[in-house]
Amino acid sequence: MSGRFSSLLDALRRFFGLAPRATTATSGPGAPPTVGRAGSPTPPDEPAFDPHALALALFTRLQRSGFNIGVAELLALRRAVAGGWGAATPDDLCGVARLLWCNSRQEQAEFDLQWQTLAAYWADHRTAPPTSGPGAAPPAPAPARDPEAAPAAYAPPESRVLPERHAELAALPVRAPFTPAPVSGDDGLQTYWPLSRRDMVYAWRYLRRPVADGPADVLDVAATVARTARQGFYLAPVYHRRVRNHAHLLLLVDQGGSMTPFHRFTRDLVETAQQESTLEQVVVYYFHNIFDNRLFVDPHRTEAIHLDAALAECDGETSVLLVSDAGAARGRRDRERIRLTALALAELKSRTTLLAWLNPMPRERWRNSSAQMIASLAPMQPMHADGLSNAIDQLRGQG
Repeated sequence: MSGRFSSLLDALRRFFGLAPRATTATSGPGAPPTVGRAGSPTPPDEPAFDPHALALALFTRLQRSGFNIGVAELLALRRAVAGGWGAATPDDLCGVARLLWCNSRQEQAEFDLQWQTLAAYWADHRTAPPTSGPGAAPPAPAPARDPEAAPAAYAPPESRVLPERHAELAALPVRAPFTPAPVSGDDGLQTYWPLSRRDMVYAWRYLRRPVADGPADVLDVAATVARTARQGFYLAPVYHRRVRNHAHLLLLVDQGGSMTPFHRFTRDLVETAQQESTLEQVVVYYFHNIFDNRLFVDPHRTEAIHLDAALAECDGETSVLLVSDAGAARGRRDRERIRLTALALAELKSRTTLLAWLNPMPRERWRNSSAQMIASLAPMQPMHADGLSNAIDQLRGQG
């Protein structure tokens, strides 16, 4: 009866994934010793290896050390052990757990550190798993052996003693903080611009209206020599007035709508004219979509101004540059747009003839659109280096 109960208990342990207890109990005198799972006889005094208990202890240690692991990973290891992977030796269990739980070299280093500590502790304190509890049964008593019976052949068990491991002092793995690489502006972006900022600065140098009305502090060597030769003696040097650039530029920029993709160009055009040129006066107004008698002071179009008020300070020497696609981006003809633009251009031409139009769309896109009609009313140039140079010549009255 006791032998049958012991067999039932071993079957239950195998069902729940626990290693069977090593025992020498036999059903009768002279029976051979119990054979383990590997086929070798298990000695009666060697403690059993419980992979589930060792896996749980390793899981607990890794959790306390901050390892990125959860219950799902523990259940995956238990399923692998139940399928026969890592259930033979602790080293096999370590290999399976490393494959399932480690996703980087840093995690492997931290895993190996915790495993070495646990293996050393497990080798010193390994005992047979207790079978305590209300449902546990006492071990079956071994029947008395007949002294006259022939001794059964007993093969010496294979050595399963783990090599003694000691905890070693080592540096804990440290996860380096994430530090993004510094990005300095837009210098690293390789983008093609039809008109660069440098081309704009270079073109503004040619928009000049020189007037010699500065202080008389420039030495005129030729005039000094001529006067000295004429008088026969040197009396004083001859100076002339410094030449200054009195060019007055009025920029009318289309803002928003179909010009939104070109805001980068229009912003650079305004900044270079105001900050990186020798122009005496630069006035900028904005309009939306259609150039008519309503302008805006700021690019956000929050403060409106009438066209007559904007042209109050314009004279015959004022250069006016319009920047707009003139409807070429939409590719259609709008009669109302053409009519309003023609009226506004007539008002401009009554104040000055130094007028040019810069269109960011290529010339082939002007065909069959409002831009084709507006180009016949005002000199229109595409927005590239040559087009801006031609527009500057027209603003100087040489186009």
